[in-house]
Amino acid sequence: MIELLKNLFTKYQIEYTDEQIEKINKYYNMVIEQNKTMNLTRILSEEEFATKNILDSVLPIKIISKNASVVDVGTGAGLPGIPLKILRPDIKLTLLDSLQKKVNFLKQVVVELDLKEVNCVHARVEDFAKTNRENFDVCVSRAVARLNTLCEYCLPLVKIDGIMIAYKSLKAEEEAKEAQKAIDILGGKIENVQNVIIKEENSIRTNIIISKIKNTPNIYPRGKNLPKTKPII
Repeated sequence: MIELLKNLFTKYQIEYTDEQIEKINKYYNMVIEQNKTMNLTRILSEEEFATKNILDSVLPIKIISKNASVVDVGTGAGLPGIPLKILRPDIKLTLLDSLQKKVNFLKQVVVELDLKEVNCVHARVEDFAKTNRENFDVCVSRAVARLNTLCEYCLPLVKIDGIMIAYKSLKAEEEAKEAQKAIDILGGKIENVQNVIIKEENSIRTNIIISKIKNTPNIYPRGKNLPKTKPII
């Protein structure tokens, strides 16, 4: 895993130190061990984990401002938040997930890797938003929901002039068109769409960067799973 990561980061111009690579390798081993008793990931091999989970998580790392407060919504196994924090120790990270056992695992990771300024929170995002509204510089989320639903979860947490980064792959452009009304209503604006060709697996990774340009109306995010069952369209 160590040489794999070094080669990938060098190729895709991701800055790293040997200590950071060691921490990511330790994180991978913790995920694989925990995966024996908990469903954290279907990606188990070193090659796939390095490319599909680690590299994918850190591709937009350069657009996150120094010392930013970052919330990872629906973090699951800690992706993309943990790899981002390892490579960018300056950020203040909140890992948010609705499953307690995953949050418990993340707390172990934070201790074992000696990560500072990381808060692991067990909550539904609708409830978390009630006390953390427009509190973060950056919101990241990966493999959680279609973009219109995801924006309702994420944009209420972002400060004006902050950004949301939606990690997408297939059908990203289609989702962006579908989500345009939701983005407008929720106070956002699509700032950039980053497409990166991952030659190792002949795929394209897309990061949709949405700027927060005005306050999100207080009714969002709605409760009772409405962002998923009745998304803004």
